[in-house]
Amino acid sequence: MPLQRNNLIAISIIITGIVSIIVTVQATEDDKISADKAKPALTVTTGKPQITRLAQTFSANGNIAAWQEAIIGNETDGLRLSEVKVNVGDQVKRGQVLARFATETVAANLAQIQAGVNEAQAHLAEALANAKLGRGAKASGALSAQQINQYLIAEKTAKARLEAQQAAAEIQQLQLAQTQVLAPDSGVISSRSATVGAVLPTGQELFRLIRQNRLEWRAEVASAELTLLKPGDHASITTPGGSIVQGKVRKIAPTVDPQTRLGLVYVDLPNHPALKAGMFAKGKFELGSSEAITLLQQSVVLRDGFSYVFKLGADGRVTQVKVQIGRRSGGRVEVLDGLQPDAEVITSGVGFLNDGDLVKVVSLPASEQKEQKF
Repeated sequence: MPLQRNNLIAISIIITGIVSIIVTVQATEDDKISADKAKPALTVTTGKPQITRLAQTFSANGNIAAWQEAIIGNETDGLRLSEVKVNVGDQVKRGQVLARFATETVAANLAQIQAGVNEAQAHLAEALANAKLGRGAKASGALSAQQINQYLIAEKTAKARLEAQQAAAEIQQLQLAQTQVLAPDSGVISSRSATVGAVLPTGQELFRLIRQNRLEWRAEVASAELTLLKPGDHASITTPGGSIVQGKVRKIAPTVDPQTRLGLVYVDLPNHPALKAGMFAKGKFELGSSEAITLLQQSVVLRDGFSYVFKLGADGRVTQVKVQIGRRSGGRVEVLDGLQPDAEVITSGVGFLNDGDLVKVVSLPASEQKEQKF
């Protein structure tokens, strides 16, 4: 019996030792796991939202077009175009000769009518002399009343014939002047259909002219935003080549397209080499400025189509917060909703963080702090 009791005691001691070893190993493993869990996931910097004055803008698209495009046509009929003096892209001045028609036919007609004017003047001189004679003989009775009346009628007829011939001569002189095609205004030739040798009817288009080189941006603006604009507002237009051109609203269309619900806003543009009529351009209208809560742009991360920031908690862990963002300017972004103005948010490495991560916060060097200041 004593031997059996001793064996039981020995076995008990062995079992107790094994259990102690297992508990010690388990505790060591738990300590390691706890240590791993407490290790920071990332070293980050933090910052707080700032009140910043941002420009109020909204974007629009539209075409660049001529302010006014003059169509220069043929005013003569059936004449041959003998000379074309300008081409597309040429700068012209008001009254400059653009083309000439052959003048032979008009000049011959004018000479013929001028001869008729001379003949009518001779007949009028004779009629005036006879009428004078008739008036003088009226009192003396040397001529009959019928003869005197014929002289007076002949005088009026001769005057009318002379006036008709003179009017015809003026018409021919006008047609002779119209054989020179003149620029109605200063500007640039945007289109040419005139061809030397062509015989053209009246009204045939010869050239198109962008008056005064003035272009405009015809922006298509949603009806809800039209009410925000007024003549004189500024706009920034981005050309297809990337140049930024400043313009000014001249007028706003009184109607809106019933299909698209878009209205046209006409923006005057300066003379700029990057601007061409017919271009499509994007732009922004500037409506002043207002104060806004902003963060550094790198503080915001886009996930699953939504914007998030990471707010630092008192325990050193971060909380993912969904926010609504607005305007962007100078490396900062406006926060419209979802964040308290006094919240401390992560400003670096947000793309590598997850909700609940433990982070280590460090301060930026003074030089970098100045760079991040808006």
